[in-house]
Amino acid sequence: MPEQTQVLRIKRQETPNSEPYYEEFEIPYLPYHNVVSMLMEIRRNPVTRQGKRVAPVVFNANCLEEVCGACTMVINGRVRQACSQLASGLNGPVTVEPMTKFPVVRDLWVDRSKMFDYLKKAHAWIPIDGTYDLGPGPRVAPDVQQFAYLFSRCMTCGCCLEACPQINSHSKFMGAAVIGQVYLMSQHPTGKMNLDERLDAMMSEGGVADCGNAQNCVEVCPKDIPLTTAIAAVGRLTTIKWLRDLFMK
Repeated sequence: MPEQTQVLRIKRQETPNSEPYYEEFEIPYLPYHNVVSMLMEIRRNPVTRQGKRVAPVVFNANCLEEVCGACTMVINGRVRQACSQLASGLNGPVTVEPMTKFPVVRDLWVDRSKMFDYLKKAHAWIPIDGTYDLGPGPRVAPDVQQFAYLFSRCMTCGCCLEACPQINSHSKFMGAAVIGQVYLMSQHPTGKMNLDERLDAMMSEGGVADCGNAQNCVEVCPKDIPLTTAIAAVGRLTTIKWLRDLFMK
């Protein structure tokens, strides 16, 4: 009986400014292979389907358990985590491409720096005065903790930006991930102390008003984070702040 094989059609690019091209590889089919392990198999013996030896495919992966967000790729036309996508769930030849909303470093590796820059712009952290003992923190209701935990699972993977039609060359929209983190910080009693400066970022260029409500973000989020809930909530908060600022002038 002939051995089953899996064909991967990979979009490659040698430098950030070079022209992309596709190469096909054929490897033994294993139903519990994930896309990362398939790429590792190719890296062990980087020979194309046509028998040409080439440079190993470059990609980014860290945790291999859908926690770090580093291995986000477009697989068969849908953005997803390469570490959790199994071969058994893919039909026919598998097309693997880098995300399109981020600069390509090489092959499937992209630079997601702008997402972390957006988090800095939105002050998406809770500042403290120092590392000394500040005593017990304010109590948070269990139901608030439970809902806020959903947003704490964000791994800045970039899926929501890749799927968002508002993220393009004509827009500076920061995307749903950072809005979700602003919402998360607003749920914490200490975080609320700095809410105004976060809302200032959300009211600036690329903020929540630029969201087109396509709702693609919740469809592709690997952690099922209710991002549209955060967008609606932060939108209300910015409206209240705008009215408050208007009447306080």
